[in-house]
This record gives sequence, C-alpha cells and structure tokens, in this order.
Amino acid sequence: MAAFRQSFRRHAAGVAIITAVTPEGTPVGFTATSLASLSAVPPLATFNIARSASSWPAIAETDRVVIHMLGVRNRDVAEKLAGDNAVRFDGDHWYRGPHDLPVIKGVTSWMVGRIVERVFVHNNAVVVVQIEDGEVGDDDEALLYHERRYLTPGETA
Repeated sequence: MAAFRQSFRRHAAGVAIITAVTPEGTPVGFTATSLASLSAVPPLATFNIARSASSWPAIAETDRVVIHMLGVRNRDVAEKLAGDNAVRFDGDHWYRGPHDLPVIKGVTSWMVGRIVERVFVHNNAVVVVQIEDGEVGDDDEALLYHERRYLTPGETA
C-alpha cells in the first residue's frame, strides 16, 4: 500500500546495527531502524527482521546478538552493513567481542543480549532480546534515517 510505504519513509528513525554469528562462527549483521526499548526491568529490546533476509538464518539459530547504537560518525558503517552481505565484514571496522560476537568499532554504544523470544508475523520476525552487557562509547549527534537518506537532527523544535 502506497500510503503505508510513504508514511514510514517520512517517519524518522534512529539507526542501529545488529550483529551475530552463524553456527560456524561467521559474522553476520545488518542495519536496522526497527530497534525499540521494550522494558527497563528487565532490560529488554526488540528489533524486526524479514525471515528472507540474509542474516535471518543466524538470528534464527543463535542465542545472542550485539545491538549497536550509531551516531553521525558511523554513517559509512551503516551503509556498509546495509549493502552487499558478502562484504559487510571486510575491513577493520569490527572485532570479536563477548561470546565471539562481532562488535562494530567507534559506535556510541553496544549491548550484548540474549534472545528470549522470536515472534513470527507473516514473513517477518520480532526478536526480543534481554540485555546482559555492553559499553558506552563517545557521544555523537544522532544518525537518523528519513526519506531513504541518512540525516542528523537539525534545530530543536
């Protein structure tokens, strides 16, 4: 439906990266705008993923993921993780962190979480993650996705 697509293109969203590993230990990840806080106690977050996405098989099988919050300085890595899945982890923009999971360098924060539920809705999944650990990096201006472009907030409304 055109109104649905156009409406959500006009809905600015924060940009995050979700990473995991396959059972063989290969890193996978993707750029997401569907990240949301679900609960502070216990600390729960959610993200959505299409079950046809290249990262889905790993997300379907793994116990843990890393959620990365991005700032403006992370635009290039956001684009890289939104691009060709065969080259998302080519380069030195990441390292192996807790549980051998891929952690993206230089993000404003990252959190390791244990997947506690996967809710299937049509060809998609809502993934619920309980946060176990993490680190806060240097602050940065927010990176937003709006109208198919990466932006940073302008003047205060």
